[in-house]
Amino acid sequence: MSKDEHPALELRGLRKVFGKFAAVDGIDLRVERGQVFGFLGPNGAGKTTTLRLITGLLDPTAGEIRVCGVDAIKTPLEAKRRIGFISDRPYLYDKLTGAEFLRFVGGLWGMSKDDITARGERWLERFDLSGWSGEPVESYSHGMRQRLLLCSALLHEPELMIMDEPMVGLDPRGAARLKDVIRELAGAGIAVVLSTHTLDVVEQVCDALAIINRGVIVAEGTLEEVKRQHGQRGRLEELFLHVTEGQRNPDDPSSAGPKAAAADDGDDGDEAAA
Repeated sequence: MSKDEHPALELRGLRKVFGKFAAVDGIDLRVERGQVFGFLGPNGAGKTTTLRLITGLLDPTAGEIRVCGVDAIKTPLEAKRRIGFISDRPYLYDKLTGAEFLRFVGGLWGMSKDDITARGERWLERFDLSGWSGEPVESYSHGMRQRLLLCSALLHEPELMIMDEPMVGLDPRGAARLKDVIRELAGAGIAVVLSTHTLDVVEQVCDALAIINRGVIVAEGTLEEVKRQHGQRGRLEELFLHVTEGQRNPDDPSSAGPKAAAADDGDDGDEAAA
């Protein structure tokens, strides 16, 4: 089987337990190359924990993670080379200029200076940051920081993009530009896993979706497939509320200790992965 025949992402029996609380409880998931895949769930459902397991920021308790056919548990560095990650709470070095930050990131990936410059300039222009490349990041607005993070995540040409709430802080023009980029990436054969609470975006750009609640997948497939499975005909919002209604976890992360709560409440930061 050639590398292109492997799906971009496979999860099998994936579990993550914090103390007695199972934040992710045996999920299976498959994302194909060139697919835009929406990953949805209410706060505390296991969404962000799953994304952190995929990207290697957390170690799983059990299960398998394969990125483009690479075992992400046995060979994590090989898997990470294939992933671009947009965190919901990005950290950037304020004293570096935008161009310096991209050189720093490119250096971490072992890229040549020429490749860093060429690709960096292309993405900076794509996200209307060319005029700010020489300015320190501390002078950037939140939306500009988010766009710079997108540039850095795309710099090494990943095969799988993980985006956790990428629309936060973007104005309508920036959000529209990001949706165009997501479609371009998918057209180039790159898989995009998009986690967002903006359900309209999922309806507009996603080929398939999964909804996680209480650590398990409660709906999966194309939007139309999932609607049929659950007897829904309306908007995604109605479907989302239907499949997650009345499923509040009695062992909510907030009662499972600070580490478990931090791992998936949307206010986590990288400390939870330490």
